[in-house]
Amino acid sequence: MNVTRYKCSILLVDDDPGVLSVLSAQLATDFDVLTASTASEARGVLAKRSVDMVLSDLSLPDESGTALLDWVRRTAPRTFRILLTGTARLEDAADAINQTQIHRMVLKPWRGEDLLQSLRAARGTLLSERSSEQLNDDLRKLNQELEQRVNDRTRELEAALAQIQQKNTILEKMALTDPLTGLPNRRAIDLIARKELLRRARTPTPLAVAIIDADHFKNINTQYLLPGGDHVLIWLASVLQGAIRTADSLGRIGGEEFLVVAPATDMTGAEKLAERLRTAVESSKTVYNGHEIRITISLGLAVCEAGVNAGYDVLRDVAAEAVKEAKDLGRNQAVIRQITLPPTP
Repeated sequence: MNVTRYKCSILLVDDDPGVLSVLSAQLATDFDVLTASTASEARGVLAKRSVDMVLSDLSLPDESGTALLDWVRRTAPRTFRILLTGTARLEDAADAINQTQIHRMVLKPWRGEDLLQSLRAARGTLLSERSSEQLNDDLRKLNQELEQRVNDRTRELEAALAQIQQKNTILEKMALTDPLTGLPNRRAIDLIARKELLRRARTPTPLAVAIIDADHFKNINTQYLLPGGDHVLIWLASVLQGAIRTADSLGRIGGEEFLVVAPATDMTGAEKLAERLRTAVESSKTVYNGHEIRITISLGLAVCEAGVNAGYDVLRDVAAEAVKEAKDLGRNQAVIRQITLPPTP
């Protein structure tokens, strides 16, 4: 706010027309002058518009100038309040300052230049305070805008992070999922098996690992081509999934091979699991392009009884040897091998 250019408004309140005329003439160049001859008239002016300063005589016909200025203090606290009085007693000045919290006191008779300089100083103080208030308001608004922008940016970053996390979750799932059957892929089923072995190291329980191979699957691909082969693999995955327990995990480890991790499964449980899987596939069928398709599976199982420790690679290798043996024996059967403790030297 430019102090030198802004023309403050001032309300002169005095019941003497001559005083109002002299004051108006002295102040008109520097101020936008308004006048009132009574406190009531002054209240009416202030009710209609805001005024920067009020200069009131101490003695008014309807109430004291201090009462008027006190009312101004309560209703328009930012208005600069000046008391004009012919009383020079210190007690009266102290009462006026303490009761109405006036900003300045002008004594009668006054010198025009002194009054003008005093009011100019008051105007400077007033405008400085308002400029400071404006700066504070601007700073508060800037801080609010900055805080809002920070909040908006934070929400945008959080949303972007959520999208990234969601995409990462999808990518991680894709990296662990066989795209054809929707089962865990080799990497995923290996992780499941290794986690089960870690759990088993803390709480010794039996464990079985089964490798399943679809018999004569090359004939399926030859007769029905790759689309037909894919159809049969999807169907086979569904049949196998339906034949295992909820505690078991099934994954596709490549081509027409699948692997089952069966916790808490001893030799007896492994025999039941193998037969359940074999008969589920043997007794089922699928249809592709109007052709009924039936297949069988060969299974190789490696079993660790409770208290017997073996690494995952050993279990998988033993199961792979067992499934090869099952195929060599004529297919559509299971070979189960038990992992034993090494002999004590």
